[in-house]
Amino acid sequence: MSGITYVRGDATAPQDKGVKLIVHVCNDLGGWGKGFVLALSRRWPGPEAAYRRWHRERAGNDFGLGAAQFVQVEPFLWVANVVGQRGMRRGSKGVPVRYEAIDEGLRKVAEQAAVLGASVHMPRIGCGLAGGTWTRVPLVTRRLVDRGVHVTVYDHG
Repeated sequence: MSGITYVRGDATAPQDKGVKLIVHVCNDLGGWGKGFVLALSRRWPGPEAAYRRWHRERAGNDFGLGAAQFVQVEPFLWVANVVGQRGMRRGSKGVPVRYEAIDEGLRKVAEQAAVLGASVHMPRIGCGLAGGTWTRVPLVTRRLVDRGVHVTVYDHG
């Protein structure tokens, strides 16, 4: 058993009891406007506003590849903005996804999930606009499941 539950549904509406943490991957350019982030912004303005402020004030904070920002959107629901892609376009340097940055971000997510007593909910992070493949993300198991965090992955549609 993988330790990850796969469901069809909307990752912005996690179906679980207790505290929940929605995890997604952001770019390192401060851009927010395509992919899963649109669904987040339709539900709550907080994650986008926090991400944009975090990027704008990056000279004085930890913004960068591998960083994670946690935004509470409801009493028992948080969103983790994980910076796991360099840029936004595919080009001569390959796809934007950076697995080592996602790995580091998930380490921080695991710590926060433990503090909150939260389950983790996500789309197939790093696989959409970031250009990665899910088979290259065994780090979800290593960083979260192996540390006792319940993970649900949502396939939309």
